[in-house]
Amino acid sequence: MQRKFLKNILILLFLVVSANISASTILIPMDESQKNHLKAYGITYWVLQNGLEANWLLNYRGGSFTFAYAKDIADECTIRGVSFEIVSNAEISIIYNRIAGQDVNMDKIKLEKAPKIAVYSPKGKQPWDDAVTLVLNYAEIDYDIIYDKEVINGELSKYDWLHLHHEDFTGQYGKFYGAYRYARWYKDAQKKAEADALSLGFNKVSKLKLFVAKRIKEYVFSGGFLFAMCSATDSYDIALAAENTDICESMFDGDGADPNCQSKLDFSKTLAFKDFKLVRNPMEYEFSNIDATMKRRGVNEKNDFFTLFEYSAKWDPIPTMLCQNHTNIIKGFMGQTTSFVKDYIKSDVLIMGELKSKNEARYIHSEFGQGTWTFYGGHDPEDYRHFVGDPKTELKLHPNSPGYRLILNNILFPAAKKKKKKT
Repeated sequence: MQRKFLKNILILLFLVVSANISASTILIPMDESQKNHLKAYGITYWVLQNGLEANWLLNYRGGSFTFAYAKDIADECTIRGVSFEIVSNAEISIIYNRIAGQDVNMDKIKLEKAPKIAVYSPKGKQPWDDAVTLVLNYAEIDYDIIYDKEVINGELSKYDWLHLHHEDFTGQYGKFYGAYRYARWYKDAQKKAEADALSLGFNKVSKLKLFVAKRIKEYVFSGGFLFAMCSATDSYDIALAAENTDICESMFDGDGADPNCQSKLDFSKTLAFKDFKLVRNPMEYEFSNIDATMKRRGVNEKNDFFTLFEYSAKWDPIPTMLCQNHTNIIKGFMGQTTSFVKDYIKSDVLIMGELKSKNEARYIHSEFGQGTWTFYGGHDPEDYRHFVGDPKTELKLHPNSPGYRLILNNILFPAAKKKKKKT
Protein backbone atom coordinates (compact mmCIF):
# COMPACT_ATOMS: atom_id res chain seq x y z
CA MET A 1 0.00 0.00 0.00
CA GLN A 2 2.79 2.41 0.96
CA ARG A 3 4.73 1.55 -2.23
CA LYS A 4 1.65 2.31 -4.36
CA PHE A 5 1.16 5.63 -2.54
CA LEU A 6 4.81 6.64 -3.19
CA LYS A 7 4.46 5.66 -6.85
CA ASN A 8 1.38 7.89 -7.20
CA ILE A 9 3.22 10.77 -5.54
CA LEU A 10 6.15 10.40 -7.98
CA ILE A 11 3.78 10.34 -10.95
CA LEU A 12 2.04 13.46 -9.67
CA LEU A 13 5.36 15.25 -9.18
CA PHE A 14 6.43 14.27 -12.69
CA LEU A 15 3.18 15.65 -14.13
CA VAL A 16 3.57 18.91 -12.19
CA VAL A 17 7.19 19.36 -13.31
CA SER A 18 6.27 18.52 -16.91
CA ALA A 19 3.41 21.01 -16.85
CA ASN A 20 5.70 23.72 -15.47
CA ILE A 21 8.35 23.05 -18.17
CA SER A 22 5.75 23.13 -20.93
CA ALA A 23 4.65 26.57 -19.77
CA SER A 24 8.17 27.87 -19.19
CA THR A 25 10.54 30.09 -21.13
CA ILE A 26 13.99 29.49 -22.57
CA LEU A 27 16.33 32.36 -21.80
CA ILE A 28 19.60 32.67 -23.70
CA PRO A 29 21.84 34.95 -21.63
CA MET A 30 24.18 37.21 -23.58
CA ASP A 31 26.38 38.40 -20.74
CA GLU A 32 29.74 36.89 -19.74
CA SER A 33 28.02 33.62 -18.76
CA GLN A 34 27.31 32.77 -22.42
CA LYS A 35 29.63 30.09 -23.82
CA ASN A 36 29.04 31.00 -27.46
CA HIS A 37 27.60 34.44 -28.19
CA LEU A 38 27.90 34.08 -31.96
CA LYS A 39 25.99 30.82 -32.25
CA ALA A 40 23.33 32.23 -29.88
CA TYR A 41 22.31 34.59 -32.68
CA GLY A 42 22.07 31.58 -34.97
CA ILE A 43 19.73 29.86 -32.52
CA THR A 44 17.51 32.94 -32.43
CA TYR A 45 17.46 33.12 -36.23
CA TRP A 46 16.63 29.38 -36.39
CA VAL A 47 13.71 29.88 -33.98
CA LEU A 48 12.32 32.67 -36.17
CA GLN A 49 12.93 30.60 -39.31
CA ASN A 50 10.71 27.90 -37.84
CA GLY A 51 7.79 30.30 -37.46
CA LEU A 52 8.16 30.97 -33.75
CA GLU A 53 8.47 34.32 -32.01
CA ALA A 54 11.39 35.52 -29.94
CA ASN A 55 12.03 38.41 -27.61
CA TRP A 56 15.18 40.52 -27.51
CA LEU A 57 15.75 41.83 -24.01
CA LEU A 58 17.66 45.02 -24.66
CA ASN A 59 20.32 45.80 -22.04
CA TYR A 60 19.25 42.82 -19.93
CA ARG A 61 22.28 40.59 -19.35
CA GLY A 62 24.02 41.76 -22.50
CA GLY A 63 20.95 41.69 -24.75
CA SER A 64 19.48 38.28 -23.97
CA PHE A 65 16.87 36.35 -25.97
CA THR A 66 13.78 34.47 -24.81
CA PHE A 67 11.42 31.98 -26.45
CA ALA A 68 8.52 29.86 -25.28
CA TYR A 69 9.93 26.55 -24.08
CA ALA A 70 10.19 23.79 -26.68
CA LYS A 71 12.32 20.70 -26.32
CA ASP A 72 13.62 21.08 -29.88
CA ILE A 73 14.99 24.54 -29.05
CA ALA A 74 16.66 23.30 -25.88
CA ASP A 75 18.17 20.38 -27.80
CA GLU A 76 19.43 22.70 -30.54
CA CYS A 77 21.10 24.94 -27.96
CA THR A 78 22.85 21.91 -26.51
CA ILE A 79 23.97 20.67 -29.93
CA ARG A 80 25.39 24.08 -30.89
CA GLY A 81 27.04 24.71 -27.52
CA VAL A 82 24.88 27.70 -26.59
CA SER A 83 24.21 28.40 -22.92
CA PHE A 84 20.55 28.61 -21.95
CA GLU A 85 18.32 28.65 -18.89
CA ILE A 86 14.80 27.32 -18.38
CA VAL A 87 12.85 29.98 -16.51
CA SER A 88 9.46 29.47 -14.88
CA ASN A 89 6.41 31.60 -15.60
CA ALA A 90 6.79 33.35 -12.26
CA GLU A 91 10.48 34.09 -12.85
CA ILE A 92 9.99 35.40 -16.39
CA SER A 93 7.14 37.66 -15.21
CA ILE A 94 9.48 39.19 -12.66
CA ILE A 95 12.14 39.71 -15.34
CA TYR A 96 9.69 41.27 -17.81
CA ASN A 97 8.20 43.53 -15.14
CA ARG A 98 11.66 44.71 -14.19
CA ILE A 99 12.52 45.44 -17.83
CA ALA A 100 9.27 47.40 -18.26
CA GLY A 101 10.09 49.68 -15.33
CA GLN A 102 10.61 53.32 -16.23
CA ASP A 103 13.61 53.58 -13.91
CA VAL A 104 15.74 51.06 -15.84
CA ASN A 105 17.34 51.38 -19.26
CA MET A 106 15.92 48.16 -20.68
CA ASP A 107 13.18 47.10 -23.06
CA LYS A 108 11.63 43.95 -24.54
CA ILE A 109 11.48 43.89 -28.36
CA LYS A 110 9.50 41.21 -30.16
CA LEU A 111 11.26 39.50 -33.06
CA GLU A 112 8.68 38.25 -35.52
CA LYS A 113 10.19 36.90 -38.73
CA ALA A 114 13.62 35.74 -39.88
CA PRO A 115 14.91 38.33 -42.37
CA LYS A 116 15.85 37.08 -45.82
CA ILE A 117 19.57 37.85 -46.21
CA ALA A 118 21.68 38.60 -49.27
CA VAL A 119 25.41 39.15 -49.51
CA TYR A 120 26.59 41.21 -52.49
CA SER A 121 29.78 39.40 -53.42
CA PRO A 122 31.63 38.17 -56.52
CA LYS A 123 31.08 34.52 -57.26
CA GLY A 124 33.98 32.33 -56.15
CA LYS A 125 35.04 34.46 -53.19
CA GLN A 126 35.90 32.38 -50.16
CA PRO A 127 33.81 32.95 -46.99
CA TRP A 128 36.88 34.04 -45.04
CA ASP A 129 37.47 36.91 -47.50
CA ASP A 130 34.66 38.73 -45.70
CA ALA A 131 33.84 38.90 -42.00
CA VAL A 132 30.08 38.83 -42.54
CA THR A 133 29.98 35.67 -44.64
CA LEU A 134 32.43 34.11 -42.20
CA VAL A 135 30.21 34.76 -39.19
CA LEU A 136 27.00 33.85 -41.03
CA ASN A 137 28.48 30.46 -41.78
CA TYR A 138 29.73 30.01 -38.23
CA ALA A 139 26.41 31.06 -36.68
CA GLU A 140 24.56 28.78 -39.17
CA ILE A 141 22.42 31.58 -40.61
CA ASP A 142 21.18 31.14 -44.19
CA TYR A 143 21.98 33.68 -46.89
CA ASP A 144 22.13 34.04 -50.66
CA ILE A 145 25.05 35.33 -52.71
CA ILE A 146 24.06 37.94 -55.29
CA TYR A 147 26.10 40.23 -57.50
CA ASP A 148 25.75 42.77 -60.30
CA LYS A 149 23.55 40.67 -62.57
CA GLU A 150 21.03 39.95 -59.81
CA VAL A 151 20.93 43.62 -58.77
CA ILE A 152 20.36 44.77 -62.36
CA ASN A 153 17.62 42.16 -62.76
CA GLY A 154 15.72 43.62 -59.81
CA GLU A 155 16.28 40.78 -57.36
CA LEU A 156 17.10 43.04 -54.39
CA SER A 157 13.40 43.33 -53.61
CA LYS A 158 13.39 39.67 -52.53
CA TYR A 159 15.63 40.45 -49.54
CA ASP A 160 15.16 42.23 -46.22
CA TRP A 161 18.86 42.71 -45.47
CA LEU A 162 21.83 43.29 -47.74
CA HIS A 163 25.52 43.16 -46.93
CA LEU A 164 28.14 44.64 -49.25
CA HIS A 165 31.25 42.49 -49.51
CA HIS A 166 34.52 44.43 -49.44
CA GLU A 167 33.72 45.96 -52.79
CA ASP A 168 35.20 48.93 -54.64
CA PHE A 169 32.25 50.79 -56.14
CA THR A 170 34.50 53.38 -57.82
CA GLY A 171 35.81 51.00 -60.51
CA GLN A 172 39.44 51.30 -59.35
CA TYR A 173 39.81 47.62 -58.39
CA GLY A 174 40.38 48.34 -54.72
CA LYS A 175 43.29 50.70 -55.46
CA PHE A 176 45.51 47.58 -55.44
CA TYR A 177 47.29 48.72 -58.59
CA GLY A 178 50.43 50.02 -56.90
CA ALA A 179 51.20 46.80 -55.01
CA TYR A 180 49.60 44.04 -57.09
CA ARG A 181 49.35 45.17 -60.73
CA TYR A 182 51.69 42.35 -61.84
CA ALA A 183 49.98 39.68 -59.73
CA ARG A 184 48.04 37.05 -61.66
CA TRP A 185 45.00 37.32 -59.39
CA TYR A 186 44.81 41.10 -59.97
CA LYS A 187 45.06 40.79 -63.76
CA ASP A 188 42.47 38.01 -63.83
CA ALA A 189 40.07 39.98 -61.60
CA GLN A 190 40.31 43.08 -63.80
CA LYS A 191 39.81 41.07 -66.96
CA LYS A 192 36.74 39.32 -65.57
CA ALA A 193 35.26 42.58 -64.21
CA GLU A 194 35.61 44.23 -67.63
CA ALA A 195 34.05 41.25 -69.40
CA ASP A 196 31.14 41.18 -66.92
CA ALA A 197 30.52 44.90 -67.38
CA LEU A 198 30.37 44.51 -71.17
CA SER A 199 28.03 41.53 -70.91
CA LEU A 200 25.67 43.64 -68.79
CA GLY A 201 25.71 46.56 -71.23
CA PHE A 202 28.34 48.88 -69.71
CA ASN A 203 31.53 50.01 -71.44
CA LYS A 204 33.29 50.69 -68.11
CA VAL A 205 33.36 48.86 -64.79
CA SER A 206 32.94 52.22 -63.02
CA LYS A 207 29.65 52.81 -64.85
CA LEU A 208 28.36 49.37 -63.91
CA LYS A 209 29.29 49.91 -60.27
CA LEU A 210 27.61 53.32 -60.22
CA PHE A 211 24.42 51.80 -61.62
CA VAL A 212 24.53 49.08 -58.95
CA ALA A 213 25.22 51.63 -56.19
CA LYS A 214 22.18 53.65 -57.25
CA ARG A 215 19.99 50.53 -57.30
CA ILE A 216 21.15 49.70 -53.77
CA LYS A 217 20.33 53.24 -52.68
CA GLU A 218 16.80 52.79 -54.10
CA TYR A 219 16.54 49.50 -52.22
CA VAL A 220 17.32 51.22 -48.91
CA PHE A 221 14.95 54.11 -49.64
CA SER A 222 12.15 51.59 -50.25
CA GLY A 223 12.66 49.91 -46.88
CA GLY A 224 15.74 47.71 -47.16
CA PHE A 225 18.39 47.30 -44.49
CA LEU A 226 21.96 47.85 -45.72
CA PHE A 227 25.16 46.85 -43.92
CA ALA A 228 28.70 47.41 -45.20
CA MET A 229 32.24 47.08 -43.89
CA CYS A 230 35.72 48.27 -44.86
CA SER A 231 36.07 49.67 -48.41
CA ALA A 232 32.42 49.00 -49.28
CA THR A 233 31.54 51.96 -47.05
CA ASP A 234 33.51 54.94 -48.36
CA SER A 235 33.93 53.65 -51.93
CA TYR A 236 30.13 53.33 -52.11
CA ASP A 237 29.54 56.96 -51.16
CA ILE A 238 32.40 58.15 -53.37
CA ALA A 239 30.80 56.42 -56.37
CA LEU A 240 27.48 58.13 -55.65
CA ALA A 241 29.14 61.55 -55.29
CA ALA A 242 31.06 61.07 -58.56
CA GLU A 243 28.00 60.25 -60.64
CA ASN A 244 28.60 63.17 -63.02
CA THR A 245 32.37 62.92 -63.41
CA ASP A 246 35.18 60.44 -64.11
CA ILE A 247 37.57 59.76 -61.20
CA CYS A 248 39.31 56.71 -62.74
CA GLU A 249 42.74 56.99 -64.35
CA SER A 250 43.63 55.18 -67.58
CA MET A 251 44.96 51.97 -65.99
CA PHE A 252 41.48 51.43 -64.56
CA ASP A 253 39.19 52.35 -67.44
CA GLY A 254 41.28 53.14 -70.51
CA ASP A 255 41.12 56.92 -70.34
CA GLY A 256 42.19 59.61 -67.90
CA ALA A 257 40.20 61.01 -65.01
CA ASP A 258 38.44 64.34 -65.32
CA PRO A 259 41.04 66.89 -64.08
CA ASN A 260 38.20 68.78 -62.37
CA CYS A 261 36.59 65.70 -60.81
CA GLN A 262 37.06 66.89 -57.22
CA SER A 263 35.04 70.05 -57.81
CA LYS A 264 32.31 68.06 -59.56
CA LEU A 265 31.57 65.75 -56.61
CA ASP A 266 27.96 66.03 -55.45
CA PHE A 267 27.77 65.30 -51.72
CA SER A 268 23.98 65.60 -51.70
CA LYS A 269 23.86 62.15 -53.31
CA THR A 270 25.79 60.31 -50.56
CA LEU A 271 24.40 58.47 -47.55
CA ALA A 272 27.07 59.13 -44.93
CA PHE A 273 29.93 61.39 -45.98
CA LYS A 274 30.45 64.99 -47.07
CA ASP A 275 33.22 67.42 -48.10
CA PHE A 276 35.86 64.70 -48.55
CA LYS A 277 38.88 64.94 -50.82
CA LEU A 278 39.72 62.20 -53.30
CA VAL A 279 43.10 60.48 -53.29
CA ARG A 280 43.78 60.65 -57.02
CA ASN A 281 47.19 58.98 -57.11
CA PRO A 282 46.56 55.52 -58.64
CA MET A 283 49.66 54.16 -56.90
CA GLU A 284 48.29 55.01 -53.44
CA TYR A 285 46.23 52.42 -51.57
CA GLU A 286 43.51 54.85 -50.51
CA PHE A 287 40.29 56.29 -51.94
CA SER A 288 39.88 59.55 -50.04
CA ASN A 289 40.55 61.32 -46.75
CA ILE A 290 37.38 59.81 -45.24
CA ASP A 291 39.45 56.86 -44.01
CA ALA A 292 41.59 57.50 -40.92
CA THR A 293 44.03 54.61 -41.48
CA MET A 294 47.01 56.81 -42.40
CA LYS A 295 46.23 59.36 -39.67
CA ARG A 296 46.46 56.94 -36.73
CA ARG A 297 49.82 57.93 -35.30
CA GLY A 298 50.33 56.44 -31.87
CA VAL A 299 47.62 53.81 -32.34
CA ASN A 300 48.82 50.20 -32.37
CA GLU A 301 47.23 46.84 -31.69
CA LYS A 302 47.81 47.05 -27.94
CA ASN A 303 45.97 50.34 -27.48
CA ASP A 304 43.47 50.18 -30.35
CA PHE A 305 39.99 50.09 -28.84
CA PHE A 306 36.75 51.92 -29.58
CA THR A 307 33.81 52.65 -27.32
CA LEU A 308 30.14 51.97 -27.99
CA PHE A 309 27.64 54.62 -27.01
CA GLU A 310 24.79 53.75 -24.66
CA TYR A 311 21.30 54.61 -25.83
CA SER A 312 17.89 54.62 -24.20
CA ALA A 313 16.31 51.25 -24.85
CA LYS A 314 12.79 52.64 -24.52
CA TRP A 315 13.35 55.84 -26.48
CA ASP A 316 16.02 54.85 -29.02
CA PRO A 317 15.46 51.11 -29.59
CA ILE A 318 17.19 50.94 -33.00
CA PRO A 319 20.70 52.07 -31.98
CA THR A 320 20.24 50.17 -28.73
CA MET A 321 19.67 46.95 -30.68
CA LEU A 322 22.65 47.61 -32.91
CA CYS A 323 24.94 48.15 -29.91
CA GLN A 324 23.93 45.15 -27.76
CA ASN A 325 27.03 43.54 -26.29
CA HIS A 326 28.59 42.14 -23.14
CA THR A 327 31.12 45.00 -23.16
CA ASN A 328 31.10 48.54 -24.50
CA ILE A 329 34.85 48.54 -25.16
CA ILE A 330 35.56 46.83 -28.50
CA LYS A 331 39.00 45.74 -29.70
CA GLY A 332 39.98 47.68 -32.83
CA PHE A 333 41.04 46.14 -36.15
CA MET A 334 42.46 47.48 -39.38
CA GLY A 335 41.18 47.45 -42.95
CA GLN A 336 41.57 49.29 -46.20
CA THR A 337 39.00 51.57 -44.61
CA THR A 338 39.70 51.26 -40.90
CA SER A 339 37.57 54.10 -39.56
CA PHE A 340 35.93 57.34 -40.59
CA VAL A 341 37.24 60.85 -39.88
CA LYS A 342 34.37 62.56 -38.07
CA ASP A 343 34.86 65.83 -39.95
CA TYR A 344 33.53 64.17 -43.11
CA ILE A 345 30.43 62.52 -41.60
CA LYS A 346 27.08 64.18 -42.27
CA SER A 347 25.38 65.81 -39.30
CA ASP A 348 22.31 63.54 -39.39
CA VAL A 349 24.41 60.37 -39.11
CA LEU A 350 24.50 58.61 -35.74
CA ILE A 351 27.98 57.73 -34.50
CA MET A 352 27.53 54.55 -32.42
CA GLY A 353 31.20 53.67 -31.83
CA GLU A 354 34.24 55.92 -31.71
CA LEU A 355 37.89 56.35 -30.83
CA LYS A 356 37.41 59.84 -29.46
CA SER A 357 41.09 60.65 -28.92
CA LYS A 358 41.73 60.28 -32.68
CA ASN A 359 38.49 61.88 -33.94
CA GLU A 360 37.51 58.51 -35.45
CA ALA A 361 34.10 56.95 -35.88
CA ARG A 362 34.10 53.15 -36.25
CA TYR A 363 30.42 52.30 -36.35
CA ILE A 364 27.78 54.62 -37.86
CA HIS A 365 24.11 54.42 -38.77
CA SER A 366 21.20 56.38 -40.19
CA GLU A 367 17.80 56.12 -41.77
CA PHE A 368 17.23 56.75 -45.46
CA GLY A 369 13.67 56.84 -46.72
CA GLN A 370 11.87 53.81 -45.31
CA GLY A 371 15.10 51.86 -44.69
CA THR A 372 18.34 52.12 -42.79
CA TRP A 373 22.06 51.66 -43.39
CA THR A 374 24.97 50.84 -41.08
CA PHE A 375 28.68 51.22 -41.88
CA TYR A 376 31.35 49.44 -39.83
CA GLY A 377 35.04 50.26 -40.35
CA GLY A 378 37.71 47.57 -40.63
CA HIS A 379 38.07 44.15 -42.27
CA ASP A 380 37.93 41.40 -39.62
CA PRO A 381 37.22 41.97 -35.90
CA GLU A 382 39.52 39.11 -34.90
CA ASP A 383 42.36 39.67 -37.39
CA TYR A 384 43.99 42.98 -36.52
CA ARG A 385 45.83 43.54 -39.81
CA HIS A 386 44.57 41.29 -42.60
CA PHE A 387 46.68 40.97 -45.75
CA VAL A 388 45.87 39.40 -49.11
CA GLY A 389 46.49 35.66 -48.83
CA ASP A 390 46.40 35.53 -45.02
CA PRO A 391 44.79 32.41 -43.52
CA LYS A 392 41.15 32.64 -42.52
CA THR A 393 40.01 33.48 -39.01
CA GLU A 394 38.79 30.43 -37.08
CA LEU A 395 35.72 31.71 -35.26
CA LYS A 396 35.58 28.61 -33.11
CA LEU A 397 38.53 30.26 -31.34
CA HIS A 398 36.54 33.50 -30.87
CA PRO A 399 32.97 32.42 -29.97
CA ASN A 400 32.48 35.44 -27.70
CA SER A 401 33.88 38.13 -30.02
CA PRO A 402 32.34 41.54 -29.19
CA GLY A 403 33.39 42.88 -32.59
CA TYR A 404 31.57 40.10 -34.43
CA ARG A 405 28.52 40.58 -32.22
CA LEU A 406 27.99 44.00 -33.79
CA ILE A 407 27.64 42.35 -37.20
CA LEU A 408 25.08 39.87 -35.89
CA ASN A 409 23.08 42.62 -34.17
CA ASN A 410 22.54 44.08 -37.63
CA ILE A 411 21.41 40.73 -39.01
CA LEU A 412 18.68 40.29 -36.37
CA PHE A 413 17.64 43.95 -36.34
CA PRO A 414 15.24 43.64 -39.33
CA ALA A 415 13.33 40.90 -37.48
CA ALA A 416 12.22 43.38 -34.81
CA LYS A 417 8.63 44.49 -34.70
CA LYS A 418 8.73 48.00 -36.12
CA LYS A 419 9.05 50.48 -33.32
CA LYS A 420 9.59 54.10 -34.21
CA LYS A 421 11.74 56.40 -32.11
CA LYS A 422 9.61 58.19 -29.54
CA THR A 423 9.25 61.96 -29.77
